[in-house]
Amino acid sequence: MAGHSKFKNIMHRKGAQDKKRSAMFSKLSREITVAAKMGLPDPDMNPRLRLAVNAAKAQSMPKDNIQRAIDKASAAGGEDYEEIRYEGYGPGGIALIVEALTDNRNRTATNVRTAFSKNGGNLGASGAVSHGFDRMGLITYPASAGDEEKVLEAAMEAGAEDIESTEDGHDIWTSMEDLHAVAGALEKTLGEAESVKLAWRPQVKVDVAEADAQSLFKLIDALDDDDDVQTVWGNYEVSDAVMEKLG
Repeated sequence: MAGHSKFKNIMHRKGAQDKKRSAMFSKLSREITVAAKMGLPDPDMNPRLRLAVNAAKAQSMPKDNIQRAIDKASAAGGEDYEEIRYEGYGPGGIALIVEALTDNRNRTATNVRTAFSKNGGNLGASGAVSHGFDRMGLITYPASAGDEEKVLEAAMEAGAEDIESTEDGHDIWTSMEDLHAVAGALEKTLGEAESVKLAWRPQVKVDVAEADAQSLFKLIDALDDDDDVQTVWGNYEVSDAVMEKLG
């Protein structure tokens, strides 16, 4: 699940959608299990679990799968997943943050390092790039939720900090602490969100040159294809002209 909205454009260029869907369900299930293990197995009493369940519902994950993932948290001998964050640079000096949930730290570190090195990137030390990002809440709505003015008004009323609207949809940013309250208020005016999650927002976005774009997307694809990787965040901006040339 890539963190940047531009990644939606890339997904349309990829085949094997069924395989992608299965991999996405696997990642969503893993997050649900970890969230349920860290707190109560009740989404109403566990904010992180509520986020995970809502994310799964937004991707049309069957209720049985969601319940199975919750039940797995209390099952004896279930996997123990560890949260790890990797930071590094992609082609053109693009900063990337990779969030993973793994039951084998060595395997994941090797896979992430290999993905970076094979695709023109460099894996850095912890904290290498995160100082250039803010940890915030992110609520996304499809374009069908309303025009920019309607969504902006709703977001301001709900106490959001910022909004970015494109023809693909709306990204509404909040402080970490206000995420649940803002999401709840927006649901009353705009309906259910496409996703509600904690995110890494770049303080400055970098335009990706055409020469670097292809290899950057290959790197992000390689990371996203790893079962242990949950989300890839980046500070990249890709112009429509470059996207069209990449086809």
